[in-house]
Amino acid sequence: MDLVSVNVGLPKYVQFKSESVRTGIFKQPVSGPVSLMQMHLEGDGQADLSAHGGLDKAVYAYPLEHYDYWRDVLQSEIAEMGSFGENFTVRGMLETDISIGDVFRVGSAMVQVSQPRTPCFKLAIRLGRADVPRQFLQSMRSGFYLRVLCEGQIAAGDVFTQCDQDPVPIKVHDMMNLYHFDAENITATRHAIQNKALADEWRSVLQARIPESSRSED
Repeated sequence: MDLVSVNVGLPKYVQFKSESVRTGIFKQPVSGPVSLMQMHLEGDGQADLSAHGGLDKAVYAYPLEHYDYWRDVLQSEIAEMGSFGENFTVRGMLETDISIGDVFRVGSAMVQVSQPRTPCFKLAIRLGRADVPRQFLQSMRSGFYLRVLCEGQIAAGDVFTQCDQDPVPIKVHDMMNLYHFDAENITATRHAIQNKALADEWRSVLQARIPESSRSED
C-alpha cells in the first residue's frame, strides 16, 4: 500500500451551466514533502466547507486502480493524478479491502479512514461529463476520506503501514452500499453504527433509520 501522488489545489471560479461556481476540485500533483495538518494538506483548500473538509474529511484518497476503469467507461484519457479531486492517489487500498476505522502511518503522519465519498456535481465539472456523479455512485468506486490523528510530513512514494483498526470493522464498500442502496437493512445498520470511527454525519443518517421503538436496544 503506497502513496502514488500527493495532489493539492486552492478554490477557484469556473463556468458551469452559465453560472460561475467556486470549487476546489481541481487538484494537481506536487513533489517533495508536504505538511499534513489536522484539517488539510499544505497548499490545499475547499470551497464549500459545509460539504468538504473538516476533521472527518481532512484528506480524500482515491485508488489508482480505478483510473483504468474510468478511462474505459468515459472513453477518455485520464492521465493526471488528482483527476477525481483526490488529495492522495493511493495504490493497493481498494474499498473492498479497507475498513472504516483503519489507522495508517504514512510518512511521519497518522491517518484514519472515516467515511466513503458521496459525489456531487463538481465531479462533473472536473471531468467534463454531466453523467459522471451518477456513474461514480453506482460504480461503488467511492474512494474514502481520512481524518488526521497525528500531523506530519508526507510525500509521494511513502508507504501506508496499518497500525490499528476499529473493533467493529466494516469495509468502505459495504458502508457505501448500506448508506446509498440498502437503507432497509436495519441489522446491518445497527452493526455499522457501532463502528466508533465512522464520521458523525454518516452515523446520524444511519441512526435515524432505526425505528424509535427499538433504539433503546442499541
